[in-house]
Amino acid sequence: MALVESQVTALELERVIPKIRTLFERDDKFFANIKKRDVEKISNRQMRVPLELRPGGSFQYFNPDGGDLGRGGGPTFDKAVLTSVFVSENIEYTKLAQWATDDDRKSIVNGVRRLTATALDELRRQLDAQMMQAGDGVIGVVTTDTPAGGSNVITLTTDGFGARLMRFGQTVQVFDTTLATLRGSGVITLWDVENKTINITPQIAGVVATDKIVTNGITTPTSLPALYGVPYHHSNASTGTWLGFSRATTPEIRANRVNAASASLTLPLPRLAINKIGNRVGLDNDFSPNAWMHPAQKQAYEEIGQLVSIINKAPREESLNMYFDGMTLAGSPVKVSYNWDKTRIDFVTDSVWGRGEILPIGFYTTDGRNIFEIRGASGGVATAEIFYMVVGMQTFVNNPAGCSFIDTLAVPSGY
Repeated sequence: MALVESQVTALELERVIPKIRTLFERDDKFFANIKKRDVEKISNRQMRVPLELRPGGSFQYFNPDGGDLGRGGGPTFDKAVLTSVFVSENIEYTKLAQWATDDDRKSIVNGVRRLTATALDELRRQLDAQMMQAGDGVIGVVTTDTPAGGSNVITLTTDGFGARLMRFGQTVQVFDTTLATLRGSGVITLWDVENKTINITPQIAGVVATDKIVTNGITTPTSLPALYGVPYHHSNASTGTWLGFSRATTPEIRANRVNAASASLTLPLPRLAINKIGNRVGLDNDFSPNAWMHPAQKQAYEEIGQLVSIINKAPREESLNMYFDGMTLAGSPVKVSYNWDKTRIDFVTDSVWGRGEILPIGFYTTDGRNIFEIRGASGGVATAEIFYMVVGMQTFVNNPAGCSFIDTLAVPSGY
């Protein structure tokens, strides 16, 4: 009888491609931009950002023929205040995972070394996502919840983020729309960015549309701040507070808004946003903002340009490219981030953004140790270890009048 393949299976080699392909992103474009700014080292006391809030003096005409010149005045100075918040990225592994991959004869990559090498990138990605929320830790809004198999199956099509600001394996909380009632917490066990869907396990009871997905660790979103992200600083709200100021009584600390009213991007909107900055801070102030947006809005801008483009062909053969690479919007260089709200364009002036830092980004360290053992139920040592990437910081803007944004933009189809 002829030798068949099943008789030699034990002799066959298994081929493993040595290069690992990553099927997700670790984008941190905006946080990386802010991180480049000069950092202010601070203690746990409030950091003060001094502001010349209002002009002073008393302007008038006067009678030089013995008239009374009257009294004068002076400018108003005040301070914005902030304190650091602390965040961590927790990485845990078992000893078997370490031992099974600690030699190139066992594995194509050392599992623990790869965890260590990518942990900082993952923390930076999470910080970039936090820069997209308004200081309350909200990273998604529930559109529908269809519980199945012991999990919440939640769609997130209400806001301009979908599931983008979350990650697989992340513990999240669900609050009601007022952020006053905690419905429960769980782990994201399915993360479908394309279809704007997540599963949260175990199932949380009572989840309804308009409920909000909140970052773990924020126990009272209305009073315990998260990182102050772009929507916190770039806001023209006349209610609430900003770095210790009342938005209701201090219009000077409100940013400039252009409301697109759910319409598509048109050319007058960015020019109006820039002019609103000039109207507040004047012509002599050196404000050179960048136009930060999701690629969806870059596409919308590109489509406007395609309508007025003319193709000039040279005598020699040329390739066709109907798209635009380098772009400026009303004089502002276009910067894109897939983490950005698809319905906004923010004109970010780098020189007015800053951050206070009490703890630089890095390993959590105690007595020279940065890897810690896990304890088992008996109190003995478990065959697992954990380490933490941490940072203590907060962001600030020293001139909100130098910031502008367009919101409620229509999103091109497909996003």
